[in-house]
Amino acid sequence: MWRSHVVRPRPAHSYVALGALLLVTACSGGDPEPTTAPTTRTPSTPSSPTPTLTQTPTVEPGPVVPAGFEDLVTGLDVPWGLAFLADGSALVSERETGRILAVSASGQVSEVGTVPGVEAENEGGLLGLAIDPAAPTAVHAYFTAADDNRVVRMPLSDGALGDPVVVIDGIPKAGNHNGGRLAFGPDGMLYVSTGDASEPARAQDLDSVGGKILRLEPDGSVPADNPFDGSPVFTYGHRNVQGLAFDEDGRLWASEFGQNTWDELNLIEAGNNYGWPIVEGEGGDDRFVEPVAQWTTDEASPSGIAYVRDTVFLAALRGQRLWQVPVPGGEAGSPTDFATGEFGRLRHAALAPDGSLWVLTNNTDGRGDPREGDDRILRVTLQAQG
Repeated sequence: MWRSHVVRPRPAHSYVALGALLLVTACSGGDPEPTTAPTTRTPSTPSSPTPTLTQTPTVEPGPVVPAGFEDLVTGLDVPWGLAFLADGSALVSERETGRILAVSASGQVSEVGTVPGVEAENEGGLLGLAIDPAAPTAVHAYFTAADDNRVVRMPLSDGALGDPVVVIDGIPKAGNHNGGRLAFGPDGMLYVSTGDASEPARAQDLDSVGGKILRLEPDGSVPADNPFDGSPVFTYGHRNVQGLAFDEDGRLWASEFGQNTWDELNLIEAGNNYGWPIVEGEGGDDRFVEPVAQWTTDEASPSGIAYVRDTVFLAALRGQRLWQVPVPGGEAGSPTDFATGEFGRLRHAALAPDGSLWVLTNNTDGRGDPREGDDRILRVTLQAQG
């Protein structure tokens, strides 16, 4: 049973101000990942990045495409979540070690802490991160614990994490389909993606928080205007959502892993049912919302996504590529793939304050083919789509 936890905020003077933050915004099939003992790698800034473009080009309004990729950081252990600060630095979570790292805009890495209670096994572990724009010292993290998945809030002060406070727990866990992405919306609410935890029926059960997108106050309480009275459920009928991103008009986009046929990009609206497990992809059933784009599971297996100027980028794991989808006015155009097979499995994409895209690889996760320097953060420069 899920439980939200409301804790009165500490006085503002008890935190060290970090400055304004910029908010941005696993597998298809049912085979769990091999269980491997976590190893601790030493991240490094590449001494000679693989350059293409190193300056962000001037971008006019309208869809954008990648113009170049370069290594920013190498030697990470299965990086999963990413949350930016306004100075261009970011916090990055490592799924198996439970560490949160600070990464500067130039790629310098330091550890800010290890989240207690993380149980890393198969697809579970330390997953998504988000920082509340209204409380820039509050780091939210989604992780797999001994008995459940949960979200906690931790203060960040003087480069170190404080003790966690539970925001919501009781989210179903399993070897796979744990969801795990967090995002703050323009309404100030915390959005949480959960998986069906390998029990598809949960996705249609409004008494379960599995297979859902949840909407919470930052302290874990349920907003009065949620679509189902007293429930954190915002939308349902999801198999395993691992990508959430808001556009400039406040629309929420989400990526979703299919089972054997179709992966999806969905436009999320309050109270809607997205069909799993009754339909996968475009089902032609009026009871359910159709995806705005879909891919075969070997082309995509999309995890994290980013929204940039009329464009959604999807990081593909099995597909080993970065998908670009133009979405002007909320209508999806034809997807285009980039860097296919060049960097292996891609876990997440996020917009950096300088206008570039940071992309995380996951080749050391037991499913990939590690290359020298994996796992890494790639910095992707963007230009207007011709």
